[in-house]
Amino acid sequence: MRTRRRWRPAVAAMAVTAVALTGLTTATMTTASAEPGPITDPAPEEIQSTLGLVLEEYAQFPKTEPIPAPTDRRLMRHARINALGELPDGSGRRYVPDLNGPLYFVEDGEPSVYLDVAAEFAPEFFSGRGLGSGFGFAAFHPDFADNGTFYTVHTERPGNAGPPPDPTTYPPQTPTFLHSVVTEWVADDPAADVFSGTSREVLRLGFGGQIHAIQQIDFNPTARPGSADYGLLYLAVGDGGRGVGTGIPQDMGTPAGKILRIDPAGTDGPGGAYGIPPSNPFVGTPGALGEIYAVGMRDPHRFSWDAGGRGGTRMFLGHIGEHAIEAVYDVRSGDNFGWGDREGRYVFDAADRCNLYPLPENDADFGFTYPVAAYDHDPPPGWSCTSDSGYAISGGFVYRGQDLPALDGKYLFTDLVQGRVLFTKESQMRRGGPEAQIYEAALFDTDGTRKRMPDFTGDERADLRMGRDRAGDLYLIAKANGKIWKIVDTVYAPVPQEVPRSLQGNVVSLYDFEHPFQQNGAVEIDRGASRTYLNLINGGEDMRVADGAYPASNNSIQLGQVNPLAAGNDDWKAGVFNPDGVSTLSAFNGVDGITVMGWVKMTGQNPSPNTGTADPDDLYNAVGLVGVLSGDSDGHGVRALLEIIQVDGELRLVALGRRIDGGASQTFAAHEDWRTLLPQDEWVHLAATFDYTTGKMALYRNGERVPGFYVVAGDPWQVDGSGASATTPRGIKIGGSFPQNTQERNPCNCAMDTIELLDRVATPKEVALQYHLMTR
Repeated sequence: MRTRRRWRPAVAAMAVTAVALTGLTTATMTTASAEPGPITDPAPEEIQSTLGLVLEEYAQFPKTEPIPAPTDRRLMRHARINALGELPDGSGRRYVPDLNGPLYFVEDGEPSVYLDVAAEFAPEFFSGRGLGSGFGFAAFHPDFADNGTFYTVHTERPGNAGPPPDPTTYPPQTPTFLHSVVTEWVADDPAADVFSGTSREVLRLGFGGQIHAIQQIDFNPTARPGSADYGLLYLAVGDGGRGVGTGIPQDMGTPAGKILRIDPAGTDGPGGAYGIPPSNPFVGTPGALGEIYAVGMRDPHRFSWDAGGRGGTRMFLGHIGEHAIEAVYDVRSGDNFGWGDREGRYVFDAADRCNLYPLPENDADFGFTYPVAAYDHDPPPGWSCTSDSGYAISGGFVYRGQDLPALDGKYLFTDLVQGRVLFTKESQMRRGGPEAQIYEAALFDTDGTRKRMPDFTGDERADLRMGRDRAGDLYLIAKANGKIWKIVDTVYAPVPQEVPRSLQGNVVSLYDFEHPFQQNGAVEIDRGASRTYLNLINGGEDMRVADGAYPASNNSIQLGQVNPLAAGNDDWKAGVFNPDGVSTLSAFNGVDGITVMGWVKMTGQNPSPNTGTADPDDLYNAVGLVGVLSGDSDGHGVRALLEIIQVDGELRLVALGRRIDGGASQTFAAHEDWRTLLPQDEWVHLAATFDYTTGKMALYRNGERVPGFYVVAGDPWQVDGSGASATTPRGIKIGGSFPQNTQERNPCNCAMDTIELLDRVATPKEVALQYHLMTR
C-alpha cells in the first residue's frame, strides 16, 4: 500500500448613521421580525472566472513552532506567516510577521529575523491555542525612515496557565483567557536589518476566549502628511469569541467587536499611553469609548485602503462570519455592521444559531451597514451548524499596480482555509446596493500549469492570505508550507467543461478527488448536485495520491487490501452508509435508470486473498469497483454496480443491477478477459448503464461499448415499465463492500479517479463524449 500524501497541479474543477449607545439584541428585534422561515441560500455562488493568475515563488520561510506545543492540527503549520508589507522607507525591504514570534525582513526573496517578538515577551508570549494567537501583525509608522517607529500586536498567557497579572487598558472579559498587547518599538537605526532600540506598551486588552482578539493593526497608506488620518493607528478588534447572545459587539463601552482608531503619539487616552483622535465618531458621546471608529463585528480579519476609484479613498474589511456569511464591508466612520444581531444582511438569532432570517420591515431604523460583497458557507449535509465548516475570508487589496492591467480595479482576497483566490470589482462594491458578484480566479505556475492552491502548498488547508508592496504588486502567503508567491502575470483561463451539457442536470454525485473537505482530509466533497460527501475509509487522507487519470486531473485515491495475511477490517475503500437511507441520494428513489462511470487503474493483486478463511490460497470471488446500494442494503447489496465478479467460474467485468429491493439481480458480463480490459498500471475509463424500465444494461470502456451477455435467463427484474424501488439508497460503495466498515469483502487493489453517478441512462454518444472531454 502506498501512503504518499503528495499533490500535483489540478485543472479540474469555480446610508449610514452613528450607532445607538444601547446595544441592540436579538430579543429587542423580535417584535419587528420579517416573514417567518430561514434563508436557505443566503448568497449567490461564486463564478469561476477566465482570469488566471501566474504565481512565482518569492520566499521560503523557516519552520517555526507554537508556544506551547499545540494540540489543534490547524496550528501545526510549517510557519504561521500571515501578512506581507513593504517598509515605508524606500529601501524595498518587505516585512512578514510569523504568529509563532519572528518578524522577518525580506530582501531579494531571502528572509532574515529582524525581531523575535516571542523571545522579547517570554515567558508570557503565547501562540499555542487559538488560530490568531501569537504575534499577529506589525505596522510601520509612515515616517519610519526618520523616527524608526513601528508597532506590533501579540498575545500573552504565561505557561498556558491563565492570563498575565498586568492591568488592562479597559476591564477585561471575564473569565479572561489571554491578553492582546500592542507595543511601540523605536529602532536606534531604521536602516538596520536587526532591531535594537526601545519599546513601550501602548494598549492591553483581555479576552475571554482564545479566538477573535486584536487581528490587524495598520496605518492608512493613502493618508498624506498634514491630513487628519496621517499617523493614526487602526486596530481590528474581535469579539473574543463571546459575541453570540452577549451584546458585546454592540456595547459601546467595550473595545471588543470594534475597529478602533488611536493616535499613538498622543497622551489623552487611558494612562496617557496614546491619544484619541478628536475626529473619531463617538468622541464626547456619553457611555462610548472615544477610540471606536466602527462597531458590530465578530472577527474583523483584514482591512486595506484604496484611493484609485472614482469614489475617493475607501477602506475595505474582510469579516469572518459565524454561521454562514463571509463578507467584505466598505468601512466608514461610525458604521455598525450589526453583529451579533446581523450576520451579513440577515437576522442572526442567538437562540437559533443554525439559521439566518430575512430582515424586518423596519430594518432601516437600526442603522446597520451591510456588505458590499459576500459569499456563504456550503457545509456537508448533516454538519453541525455550530462547528467550523472550513470557510473564512481574509481581506485583500484593490490592485492599482502598473504591470498587470487585467487586475486593475479588482479587489482580490482569499478564503484562507480553502486556499481560493477570489475577486470582485471595486466599481461594483456599492454601499446600500446589491452585493457585487464574486469570482474565483484560476492559478498557474510559471511553467503554465494550472493548479489549485493545495497543489502549491502540498496541503489541503492552505491557510492563505494576501500581501501588497508599495508598488501595488500582490502576494499570496501560505502557512501550510511557509511560502510566499508573487502574482507576476495574468493569463486567459477557459473554464473546463467537465461533463457533457446534456448530462449536467443528471450528475447526482461526482468525486474527482481534488476537493478534500477542509476540516477533514478523509472526506471528499461531492461536486454533484446531491452533495453527498464521501468517506475515505481506513486510509483517510493517506489514500490521496498524486496520480491523475487524465490530463485535467492530477490526484486520485488509492484503494486496496492492507494486510492479506490476517483477518481484519482495515482495507482501504471509500463510501457512505446510512441504514435509514442516505437522504442526499434521494434522486435514485424510484429512478428509471442509473449510470455509473469512473476511472480505474489496477495497481496490485486482484482479486485479493480472502482473509475470512483459513486457506491462504483462497481468493475473494470478486473485485469491488463502484456501486449505488439498494434501499435495503446491508452494505453489500446494490441497485447499480460496476464490478469484477465470477461468472460461471470465470472472473469477468460486469454491470450488476437490481430493480426491486430484496429482488433478484441481473448481471451483464463482458465477453473479453477482464485483465485485457483492465491491464495492470493503466488508467481505463469504465461506464455501466442500468435501464430499469426496459431491463437493458450496457458496459463501456474508454467511451466504446463492450460486447457482453446477460447472465441470468428470463426476467429477474420483473420489468413492468416502472423504475426501481421507491426507496432511497443506503449509500455508495467504492473499492469493496460495507462502507459502514463492519467487515472486509472484495477489496480492490487499484486507484480510482473522477467517479460519476447519474440518475438516468447515458446514451452511447454521451458516454463517448464524456470520455473525450476528459482526454482531449
